[in-house]
Amino acid sequence: MTHLLNQVNHIQEWEKRRNQANCCYKQGQISEFLTLSTENLHLARTIGDRNREGHTLNDIGLAYLSNWQLDEALSTFHAAFRIATELDNKRSIATILSNLGSTLSRQGQFAGALDYYHQALPLFRQLEDAQGEVSTLNDVALIYSKLGEPKRSLLLQHQILAMRRQLGDFSGEATTLNGIGFAYNTLGKFEQALEFFGEALKIARAVKNLALEATTLNNIASVYSDLGQPKQALLLYHQVLLTRRQINDRSGEATTLNNLGYTYSNLGDTKEALEFYKQAICIYQELGDHLGEITTWLNMGCIYSVTDEKWLALSCYWNGQKLVDKIQHQPLKNKLQQLIKSL
Repeated sequence: MTHLLNQVNHIQEWEKRRNQANCCYKQGQISEFLTLSTENLHLARTIGDRNREGHTLNDIGLAYLSNWQLDEALSTFHAAFRIATELDNKRSIATILSNLGSTLSRQGQFAGALDYYHQALPLFRQLEDAQGEVSTLNDVALIYSKLGEPKRSLLLQHQILAMRRQLGDFSGEATTLNGIGFAYNTLGKFEQALEFFGEALKIARAVKNLALEATTLNNIASVYSDLGQPKQALLLYHQVLLTRRQINDRSGEATTLNNLGYTYSNLGDTKEALEFYKQAICIYQELGDHLGEITTWLNMGCIYSVTDEKWLALSCYWNGQKLVDKIQHQPLKNKLQQLIKSL
């Protein structure tokens, strides 16, 4: 009887702590989320509850993923996946497959990420989990955008938008509106891009999601840059940089620093551009974001190429070349090879 009461108390403690952890996760308090989840893992193992152990491992994986500790995230998700498979828990299997896809996507392993996503999708559909399905479809669409396939991404994003609206998922709707705007911007359809970004911005502000608002403003600034309005872009980028530092969004901060470098380069201020690029590279290296780092080395190399400092340009391209085999991005590989040959 005493053992049974202890078991019940431990389970109640686990549930209470997990609710606290989830609140921390939603508020972006990742270190607190990781601490609470780690405590829960010890508790789940103490009471020999494999199901809760698997859920907690997935939570810890999400914490590592949020902190860009990608190797740790992969290892933890795989451990969670083994338990979910052992228990034949299809919902957990689908969720973890999607999380594994997100981790590989951040590593630039897009073929592997798509494989995990395509394994997860039929499970979400079988479970009638529309939220899981639409979130995974959104991740697939983002990969198409990164691989330079905006038309393919657009087709999927419009499908996702209808699903988000049906679910009443406002933050998700804004995320998808951003994805559609990004695809239109890539296609050079700037008016359509601004229209979708404008819709996303209204929602982000309505739900008071600072990270989403910063992402949207960053995207709007990119359109201004592409439209040949760099001064307007700069005003927005500097605003976004402050917000991303305020909420400790290191990945977003690196993106904005890279964009600031690109914009100053367009204005002919190479000294300022290089300073922002160097800051971006430090963060990309800290996060292990190879795709972001390669793109920034390429941008720096282009500056040195224009200023006729060919050895410095070549050094930047070589730095990118060392990393490019670690990701699956053939267009970027081809571009680097062409730039090196052009010198």
